[in-house]
Amino acid sequence: MTDVDDITTARRWIILGCSLLAALTTTCVVSGVAYLIPALHTDAGLTLTEASTLAAVPTIGLMAATIPWGILLDRYGERRILLLSLSISLCGAIAAAVAASADASYVVVGAALLVGGLGSGAANGASGRIVVGWFPAHQRGTAMGIRQMAQPLGIGVCALTMPVVAASSGPAAALAIPAAVTAAGLVAVIVGITDPPRRAAPATVTPDPAPRANPYRGNSFLARIHIVSMLLVIPQSMLWTFVPTWLIVAHGWSPAGAGTLITVTQVVGALGRIVAGRWSDAWMSRMRPVRVIAVAGVAAMFALAVSDWFDSPLAPALMAVASIISVADNGLAFTAIAEYVGPEWSGRGLAVQNTGQYLVTAATTPLLGALIAAVGFPLAFAATALAPLVATPLVPRDRTRGADELVDV
Repeated sequence: MTDVDDITTARRWIILGCSLLAALTTTCVVSGVAYLIPALHTDAGLTLTEASTLAAVPTIGLMAATIPWGILLDRYGERRILLLSLSISLCGAIAAAVAASADASYVVVGAALLVGGLGSGAANGASGRIVVGWFPAHQRGTAMGIRQMAQPLGIGVCALTMPVVAASSGPAAALAIPAAVTAAGLVAVIVGITDPPRRAAPATVTPDPAPRANPYRGNSFLARIHIVSMLLVIPQSMLWTFVPTWLIVAHGWSPAGAGTLITVTQVVGALGRIVAGRWSDAWMSRMRPVRVIAVAGVAAMFALAVSDWFDSPLAPALMAVASIISVADNGLAFTAIAEYVGPEWSGRGLAVQNTGQYLVTAATTPLLGALIAAVGFPLAFAATALAPLVATPLVPRDRTRGADELVDV
C-alpha cells in the first residue's frame, strides 16, 4: 500500500477532488427527486402525498444502509467499497429514469430510487476517511471543508437543472441527471481513488491516535459531537427546505429570482466550509470553531426572525447569512470524529454521524412545516434558533492524549 510520505502533493489533492465528486453523487441521488415534486404532481399525475413520499424514498434507503456501509469501509477499505456502492447507486438511478420513461407505476420508480439510496450510503464516510488518511493535521480541516462542499454543490446542481429539464422534457429526463452525476463519480473513483494507509497521516492534532478499542466507551466526546451536530442541522434543514416557499409565497419573489438567490447562497456556503476548515487548521482545534459557529447561528436565526416579523427588506440577506452559517460546522465535526476514532472505527463513527443528522432532518421537517402553518415564518425562525442555543454548551472540548490517559484541552 502507498505510504503517506510517498504520495505527491498534487496526487493528494487529485484524490480529494475525486472523493468530493463521489460524495456529490449521494446528494444528487438522495435529494434530486425533491426538485421534481411539482412536475410529478402536474405532469405525472401523482398526488402531492405520493410525490412527496417518492422524494423521501432515497433518504430512507440512505439511512438504512449508512451504518452497514461504514462497517464494510472499516473492514475492506475505501476504494473497493466505493466501487461497489456507487455501482449499486448507479443501477438504481438508471432504473428510476427508465421506469419513469416507461410510465411504470410510482411504486416501481420508488423501488428503483430505494436501491439508489441504499447504494449511496458509503460515499460520505469513505471520503471523510480519505481526507484523514491522506492529509496531515495542519491541512485536514481545509481538505475536509473542500470535501464537504459536495452537499451544497449537489443541491445547486439539482436546483439549477432538474426542474428546468422536467419542465421541458418531463420528469423521466430529469431523473437521468442523478444517474449521469453518479456515472461521473464512479469513473472518478476508478481512475483517481487510492486507499490511504491504515494509520492516519502523521502530525495529527492529537500526539497519539485514539485507541483501537471501542472509542465510544470511557468518555462522552463522540456522543456529544453527534448530539451537537444533530441540533445544528435543524436550522440548516429549516432553511434548505422552506426558504423557497418563504421567498415565493410570503415575499412574492419569482421562482427564478428565488432559485438564483438559493443557488448563490449554496455556493457561498460551500466556500464557507473551506474557510471554517482553514480556521480550524490555524487554531489546531475542531471544537472551538464549532462553538463559535453555534453562537453565530443563534444570533443569525434570531436576527432573521426579527427582520421577518417587521417585514424588513434585509430579511432575504439575513436568510443568506443564516444559511451560510448553518452549514459551516459539518466538516469540522467530521474531521474531529475521524481523527479521534482512527481508521479502525472511522467508517462506523462517520456513519453514525450521518445517520443521526438524516434522522433529525426527516423527523423535524414535518414538525417545522406544521409550526410554520400554525404560527408563521418569523416565530418558526425564532424557534429554530433554540437548537444552536441548546447545542452551544454541549460542544465538547478537543480531546488530546497525555502520557497515560486522555485529557481535555
